[in-house]
Amino acid sequence: MEQKDVRALLEDVKNGNLSVEDAVVKLKMEPFQELGFAKIDMHRGLRQGTAEVIYGAGKTPEQIRDISKALLAGGQERVLITRMSKEAAQLVAEALPLSYHELGRIGIIGGIPEPDGDGSVMVATGGTSDIPVAEEAALTAEMLGNRVVRLYDVGVAGLHRLLAHTEEIMRARAIVAIAGMEGALASVIGGLADCPVIAVPTSVGYGAAFGGLAALLSMLNSCASGVSVVNIDNGFGAGYLAGMINHMGRKSG
Repeated sequence: MEQKDVRALLEDVKNGNLSVEDAVVKLKMEPFQELGFAKIDMHRGLRQGTAEVIYGAGKTPEQIRDISKALLAGGQERVLITRMSKEAAQLVAEALPLSYHELGRIGIIGGIPEPDGDGSVMVATGGTSDIPVAEEAALTAEMLGNRVVRLYDVGVAGLHRLLAHTEEIMRARAIVAIAGMEGALASVIGGLADCPVIAVPTSVGYGAAFGGLAALLSMLNSCASGVSVVNIDNGFGAGYLAGMINHMGRKSG
């Protein structure tokens, strides 16, 4: 149950469409469901505004399927699965209406909702090789009700490619800047934008990139104000945070 569901429930009680007793029964849902191999957090949407997301890496296809079923049975309308393998997607799709986005390794059950954020979230990459992480970020933000603008392959090796989209950068409410190699893209965007920039270092690069560590350190040492950094290849975390930023106006209202 999410916060919007609780509000609707209370409105029904207020308007006389639901008895207090029936409302109490609905609110007495177990805070988590025990599956043996997992404890499903049924109240995360109520606490945080966003329901539980399944991290697919390290889980068997059967575990992902069963967790998804439990979330849907508990009233969750949509399920987001990150780091999902193609094999897991094939098994889950046999039991549930799964949409699988192989490039970003994202599985979605229930479809992507209509955007209800304040503005748009931009997801930009330094190169084409960064797109898998970018798609994880973009699809996560879309699942959280955000309009996403994708701006791919605009790295500093050809800065004119980025500057051609200055107007779109200025209009964004939050920007996810994704880059490997030396990770310079986040600083450049941070020097152009007037919104929060979330930097994502990727593991793309030659030997001295150290699997993304060089980009991570560059982003942490950015001289551009308003740049924050998530972990290497953590597109989900960046997309989630950008989505929260894009909903702050609605929350304060």
